Parts: sequence; C-alpha cells; structure tokens
Amino acid sequence: MKTFIIGISGVTNGGKTTLAKNLQKHLPNCSVISQDDFFKPESEIETDKNGFLQYDVDLRFRHVGQTGLELLTSGDLPTSASQSTGITVLEALNMEKMVAAISCWMESARRSVVSTNQESAEEIPILIIEGFLLFNYKPLDTIWNRSYFLTIPYEECKRRRSTRVYEPPDSPGYFDGHVWPMYLKHRQEMQDITWEVVYLDGTKSEEDLFLQVYEDLIQELAKQKCLQVTA
Repeated sequence: MKTFIIGISGVTNGGKTTLAKNLQKHLPNCSVISQDDFFKPESEIETDKNGFLQYDVDLRFRHVGQTGLELLTSGDLPTSASQSTGITVLEALNMEKMVAAISCWMESARRSVVSTNQESAEEIPILIIEGFLLFNYKPLDTIWNRSYFLTIPYEECKRRRSTRVYEPPDSPGYFDGHVWPMYLKHRQEMQDITWEVVYLDGTKSEEDLFLQVYEDLIQELAKQKCLQVTA
C-alpha cells in the first residue's frame, strides 16, 4: 500500500499550521503531525551567550553506530532519531518522538488497506508534517512525496510574530537577535537539498495559498495513482 507524505516548512508565522489544517479538511484519509508538538520543556532548552533560548538551532552533531546507517540506506525510517549516523540533532525538539510518530503512522497506513489495481488516488493514506525545521533533518530526507516551503519578508514576519502570544514570551531583541538569523541560516542550507521544494509566498491570502497547494497535490496524487496502476 502506497502512502503520500507532504512536508510544509518555512519561516515562523508563515502560515504552515493554517495551511496544513485547511488541507486536512479537504483531503480524504489525511492526518497531520505538527513539529511544534515535540518541543522539550523550557527547562531543557539551552540558552546562548545573550540569554536567548535556542528553539530554532540545530546544536549538536551526534555520531552513532553502523546500525543507523543501514536503516537509513535501506529506505526505512530509523526507529529513533539517535540511530542515525552523523546526523544533526535538533536539541530543542524531541525528534526521536517525532520520528517514532511518523514511523507509527506509516506502519498503520500500510496495514490498514490492501492495495488493489482499482483503488483510487483518494484512498492513498496522506500524512502532512508541518514544522519550521523539516527539510534540514536528514533522517526524513527520503520520505517526502511533496515539499512546500513558506516565505514572508522580514517586516511582515516581525509584525506577525509581535501579535502572537508565546509561552515563554519572546524576550526583547529575540526576533532580530535569534529568530530571523536562524531562519536565514536554515534557508541558506536549503540550497543543498537534492529534491524538489515548492516555495510559497506566505503573504498571499489563506484561500489563495490553500488553492495553490491543493490543486498541486491533486495532480501529484493522480500521478501516484498512475504509478500504482502500472506497477
């Protein structure tokens, strides 16, 4: 049974969660996993020399054994993030739990329906994963069927951020001293990605963004159906 996994990433306050929820309402057999649900408690988040909590930083480079490498090259997700060899670990996030949640969904989806030549594209189990750091995380590189990245200009991003209530709240200078520089860093790293990423203008209306992505996904799902029929 084939699955279809969609990644929606991009700048903070770019509209990732809203887009994911709107798509879920209109795509059949669709689930959503949000990266924000896997943040560690504030007490476990490191701070930099300016006292800024390091929510947006990929801090550690962890090396583990050969087992992780074999799991990744086999095309399957590792059972935990730390099984990967030489990967960047996002210290503010419990990525092991997130990877486990994705693996659990994939296994459940494969068991739920017996694939036949007559099944329609709508029957393909769909998973949307949304979060600010998805495509920089190598253990997930091979799972994406479609990838989207939302962008908005600096001033608009800062304005939107100022209207949101965070717990803990942003400290003075946090956006300019940490949030935006980290976004620019992650955006630069996107240049090394080898698969197609569709960049989206986050200043468009909620409806326009939804329609753009929804129409694109319908086409991609139709292609998936054709591949299953000819396989």
